[in-house]
Amino acid sequence: MKKLNLIGILSLLFIFSAVSFAQEMTKEQWEAEMSRLKAKKDALTQEISALRSDIDNLKAKNLQDPEECIDELYQMVGANRNDVANFRQAVNELDGKIKRKEGPKADRQKDLDALKKNRISALPEFFSKVHVDMQKALDNWVEEPKEIMYTVVKGDHLWGIAKKKEHYGNPFAWPVIYRANRDKIKNPDLIYPKQVFKIPNLTEEEKAKYEKIRKNWKPAPVQ
Repeated sequence: MKKLNLIGILSLLFIFSAVSFAQEMTKEQWEAEMSRLKAKKDALTQEISALRSDIDNLKAKNLQDPEECIDELYQMVGANRNDVANFRQAVNELDGKIKRKEGPKADRQKDLDALKKNRISALPEFFSKVHVDMQKALDNWVEEPKEIMYTVVKGDHLWGIAKKKEHYGNPFAWPVIYRANRDKIKNPDLIYPKQVFKIPNLTEEEKAKYEKIRKNWKPAPVQ
């Protein structure tokens, strides 16, 4: 009984509050509020109708198989799946050679130019890698000459030849020149103008060895 009375009291309070709120509004305000709510209802009804129409259109369409889309994309560049697979393999092989700097560099550039001319390189999978990334790697590849020849001039010695910046920049590497030209150099202290010596590149091991010697070298104390 007490529960029913409480509900009744709350209901009466709600009714009185609604009546009081309504009494506080003028007729114009009430009509304006009703017009606003009606306009909102109409807008929502139209939105629901448009969404239902979109759903019906999607259901009516026969969505294409993604695999068929891929085949159509390949056909646009005159290729099939086998052609693209072979091109992908060629790209990966050349990319590896460029990263490992397997020269000559000029040959790798020719290989890349051939890939660029292939219409398959226009596919999204390859375009950036072939036309941008691999070319940038080639541009940054500084290819050192395998061997240069040097003609001795008056006043030269193996120490000074090895010290030249265009050679080793390290005089302690002179034995490399000596060993490479043993057929011309009988005594490393005696070389002559107009002799032509091979100046081979230093291996990484030789670079480390002679650089260590250079850093640890200390001139003999003056007597």
